[in-house]
Amino acid sequence: MSDQFTILNTPDLANIANQFKNIQQQMTVKIECFGAIERLLPTDLTLQCESEMRISDVLDYVVRAYPHAGNMLERCACAIGEDIIPRQTLLTSDSTVVLLSPVAGG
Repeated sequence: MSDQFTILNTPDLANIANQFKNIQQQMTVKIECFGAIERLLPTDLTLQCESEMRISDVLDYVVRAYPHAGNMLERCACAIGEDIIPRQTLLTSDSTVVLLSPVAGG
């Protein structure tokens, strides 16, 4: 008789584990902009994405969301904290990525 019924309000431990795993695989990436790029992107740009993404993947997403900023984004330097980093850098946790527009002068 018990084979005919499923108790719906009992937590399924596998389902709970999968939900927890999905939460752990997400990270928040805040984008801060300086220089000309600052005028092309929102000031409070924050992305929720999969953990272990490269800076280049994050920037590709930004270009898809804000195509008018694509040319400028290609020329920006990227930094985390005070360190300039390559676009191949792998983000593994919540991060703030700083975009620095190129400058000219003499």
